[in-house]
Amino acid sequence: MDGHCVSMCGSMFPMRILGIETSADETGVAILEATGSGEKDFKYKVLGNALLSQAELHTRYGGIFPNLAKREHGRNLVPVLMEALRLSGELQEGQKSADEDKLRELEKLLEREHEMFTYLSEFLRAYGKPSVDCIAVTAGPGLEPALWMGINFAKALADVWQLPLVAVNHLEGHIMVARAKDGVLIPIEEPAIALLVSGGHTELIEMDGWMRYKTIGATRDDAAGEAFDKSARLIGLPYPGGPEISRLAKAARVANLARTDILPRPMIQDMSFDFSFSGLKTAVKKIVDSWTPGLGTDDMKSALAREAEEAIVDVLLSKTSRAVESYGAKTVIVGGGVSANDYLRKRFAEEFHGGAHVLFPSAEFSTDNAVMIALAGYFHAEKKEFIGAAELRANGNLRLA
Repeated sequence: MDGHCVSMCGSMFPMRILGIETSADETGVAILEATGSGEKDFKYKVLGNALLSQAELHTRYGGIFPNLAKREHGRNLVPVLMEALRLSGELQEGQKSADEDKLRELEKLLEREHEMFTYLSEFLRAYGKPSVDCIAVTAGPGLEPALWMGINFAKALADVWQLPLVAVNHLEGHIMVARAKDGVLIPIEEPAIALLVSGGHTELIEMDGWMRYKTIGATRDDAAGEAFDKSARLIGLPYPGGPEISRLAKAARVANLARTDILPRPMIQDMSFDFSFSGLKTAVKKIVDSWTPGLGTDDMKSALAREAEEAIVDVLLSKTSRAVESYGAKTVIVGGGVSANDYLRKRFAEEFHGGAHVLFPSAEFSTDNAVMIALAGYFHAEKKEFIGAAELRANGNLRLA
């Protein structure tokens, strides 16, 4: 393929990876060109990156509605793929990828995703195979209806274009993209601790070698991002709640508002590395319910938003700091949507100043995206860790270790 690695041909580089991400409410497709056989000599270039968020559609539900997310992925995947290909210069217009016999086979594969098949068949009739060497797709964790849309889309493209498939753990993607900067991976000292925080996940991972992970702590109920979203909804703020909580919390600090309510810091004294945030939501509800109906002032909402943000960050920081001390960690990696929170970044930078090196993803790649899936996928493809289409399945509870 024009000098690129072909299928399972050995160690010819560079390699081009097409990444697909549909674990929640973001539809992402990216094309990455990379070279290198490990973290030290790895180099990459993002050729095309396209992302479409469904957040506005889910606002009425105060969170992600899985069947709606599934439907929208089916509608969005082809346009997002075309945008990523266009950006990379790989939109092969005037050609075609499949004849009518192949499309009839594809229709059977996508019999439960008829709308997606309609869009995809039109694309395959009009555009040729791009210069891509393999397809990496999120297999989990995430919302299974949403995951299946990305997986079946990847299977269809792999079948038509005769490309190998790589199953990617969404959490590993967050770790990889936090280290990615200016075309290389930032060197780290190990052992390292990764804190992965999003709407669906709150986990502490120990890393004691390249691509070697051990889960040392996880949430027992709500994730940190879920706590942000639920607290925001109780206060009367729109979804997604994390940015809204952060906005009001900043306003409270600027105005130096008095502290009128104190929220619990769940499990902060517990010596395990597990988390629990369901009690925080209950405490926020009690405070909001105590307000005279219609008289919850803007200042009251801002002050409560600040307290909620600080309670969540206090717990995250306390558990991470204890893990760093217990494992003698030299590096802290923070990934996932909550890693975009400015207050969290500030507190972590202060806590580990002069100690462990702290890495955050760039703001662009803090939330779910396909670049992180292509990054993680590359390292598995480089080791020929491909998966057959029949074995590739969605696993909403997939663990990293």
